[in-house]
Amino acid sequence: MKKVLFLLSLLVSTSTWAGRIVTDSIQSSVLGATVKYNVYLPSGFEQSQDLLPVVYLLHGLTDTYTAWEQKGGMKDITDELIGSGEACPMVIIMPNAGGPDVNNIWNGYFNMPGWSYEDFFFNELMPTAEKKYRCIGDKEHRAVMGLSMGGGGSIGYSQRHPDKFSSCYAMSPWLNSGSAQPGPNGEKTKMFYTMEAVHEHSALTFMDNADDATKEQLRTVKWFLDCGDDDGLLNDTFEFYKKMWQARVKTEFRVRNGVHNWEYWRASLRQSLPFASRNFAK
Repeated sequence: MKKVLFLLSLLVSTSTWAGRIVTDSIQSSVLGATVKYNVYLPSGFEQSQDLLPVVYLLHGLTDTYTAWEQKGGMKDITDELIGSGEACPMVIIMPNAGGPDVNNIWNGYFNMPGWSYEDFFFNELMPTAEKKYRCIGDKEHRAVMGLSMGGGGSIGYSQRHPDKFSSCYAMSPWLNSGSAQPGPNGEKTKMFYTMEAVHEHSALTFMDNADDATKEQLRTVKWFLDCGDDDGLLNDTFEFYKKMWQARVKTEFRVRNGVHNWEYWRASLRQSLPFASRNFAK
């Protein structure tokens, strides 16, 4: 009887856990634009004054800050994981870094001519959002993760700012790009600059050029790579894993059945949030 009551209480506690998502924005002087972002706030956030760990959850090319909520089902997944104890209560920030019209809307997490997104992320978004939403705000309680372009952005940020993140979980990451070519009349669309930025910030080239001090800093981050066996980005992901292994940077690598789609990434999210939780300082 006691066992039955315990299971019933557990069922009630997990089913009634309900965080919420709010939409916010920041007026960026770096970008000269208003940038929207979604924030997941765990159940009881308003009733508590506790500081919380934070995860930055990055979207992919052609998507926006709404993608993880609308396509990825992240609220329900996060509610379930926190309610069951598989993930700890956390704030999740989903910033906007793109849109569907890739030739006329800026896409990407790196600095590029006319759009210094990485400077915005670290100098404006991070301090503003973490203060407003009561984040602990240190390396030991901050993680970054994302899919495709956001997976590559997560790795790039963790490579160049290892003092900021305790863990990085990259899903189907876009890690490298050939040098972009202008149009027939020499025009350079915003997609041209996105591809150039990925090329110039190649995670593979970064590892080729990393010195011993840089490799030591990379070892302070917990790394996880996750890519489908039929994903066109698998080869670059495997090459990156090999370079990390050769540099003696411990990295978990999973290849599951799947392609480059939301079915795969929803399953990835179920793995990534517990991974971040395990690597937050207790």
